[in-house]
Amino acid sequence: MTSQNDDIVERAKEFFRKEIVPSHISNTEKLTRLSEFKLNPFLDKYKASFLTGNDDPKSIAKALVYPRVLGTSINTTFGNKLQKFCSEVLEGFASTTSGIDIEFIDKVDGRRKYCQIKAGPNTINKDDVETIKGHFASVKNLARTNNLNIGFNDLIVGVFYGTPEDLSGHYKKINQEHPVIIGAEFWYRLTGEKDFYRKLTDAIGDVASEYDGSELIEKVINSLAKDIEETIELKKLGTEKKMAAEEKEKYKI
Repeated sequence: MTSQNDDIVERAKEFFRKEIVPSHISNTEKLTRLSEFKLNPFLDKYKASFLTGNDDPKSIAKALVYPRVLGTSINTTFGNKLQKFCSEVLEGFASTTSGIDIEFIDKVDGRRKYCQIKAGPNTINKDDVETIKGHFASVKNLARTNNLNIGFNDLIVGVFYGTPEDLSGHYKKINQEHPVIIGAEFWYRLTGEKDFYRKLTDAIGDVASEYDGSELIEKVINSLAKDIEETIELKKLGTEKKMAAEEKEKYKI
């Protein structure tokens, strides 16, 4: 690897330690109360039974915590930190052009690329499509004003991970006008190393192995299970009081 590519790997590892892990831990620690979850009374007990074989409070807690901690929470954290990743890890490619995250010389075709960065293959919605196209149109107008040679293929969306087959319909719509470069190909075009994507993900995997969240997750599950149990008891007590009041009302003379 070149020294610049080495630097990207080391910065990415440090970014993961300083930004991703602490946020993930903090978000996990919040999950001790039932109020932190959007409940689905049709499915919550089913998911608990499907996961553990019963629907006691701890099983319900596990069914709520696991997908949040291992899915929604960390994915949201990664997406929210993306701009900071660009400014800190990819600072050597920082762009001063409005609406563009990074600029770089494409190691495949040798042309300067003006790139909007996205996290993964399903991370944009319908509104983002027009926003991205609008940014690219502004760059094209600026290029005409300043007599710069910027083609449609020089205005790209770079997606950090995934494969072309993974791309959502929204990305495919952008790809009709501007290239959407994803995963290994994106990192190759940026760095000139065909296996840089693997090296980068392996390096971050090494950082991940420094952390064991099993005790924290177990602690959170136990606290949440207690909250679930107390909530069930309160509801049961409320129901019993209501029934007693109705029964008393029935026998009033």
